[in-house]
Amino acid sequence: MPVLSSSPKARLLLQGLAWFTLFQAAWFACVLGAPRGHAPLGMLAVAAVVALTWATSNARGDELRLTALALLIGLCWDTAMLQIGLLVYASPGPLPALAPPWILALWALFATLLRGPLAWLHGRPLLAAALGAAGGPLSYLAAVRLGAGSFPDETSALLVLALGWAAMTPALTEAARHLERRRRADRLG
Repeated sequence: MPVLSSSPKARLLLQGLAWFTLFQAAWFACVLGAPRGHAPLGMLAVAAVVALTWATSNARGDELRLTALALLIGLCWDTAMLQIGLLVYASPGPLPALAPPWILALWALFATLLRGPLAWLHGRPLLAAALGAAGGPLSYLAAVRLGAGSFPDETSALLVLALGWAAMTPALTEAARHLERRRRADRLG
């Protein structure tokens, strides 16, 4: 009888489960830590997952570019959500007019998905939009339910989040696809 961990499929499954566990642990560390005054611990957990992603990547430069892009988009998006009053953070951070550092850490964490688990969305912008329209608001709603913030008008906030994530998710997955295609072309040429 073959040993489960010796097959390539089993190793891939175990790696996926390990990554999912690390991702979720870092997400929960940020979301649960922020309203309890432990945002730095959550950010350290995210930093560890991001660093592990970079350390094991075959394209660290692309990972860095995607992280920077996600952070820029996240800063603009979550600051806009805050400024127009659709979202209130339980732990606003040192510059209350801007998205707090712990939410930006979650954007860096999201960037770790773009070349790995979400790579199947590359070249499928409509599917990426549908996934973003559903997953983005659900993530925020879960965070709000766990005490990381509040929606003054939940229906409006979720609608705006769905529309925004329907645009941001394909933009980020296509950026990852573009970087991957460019890296392959550079390798061949």
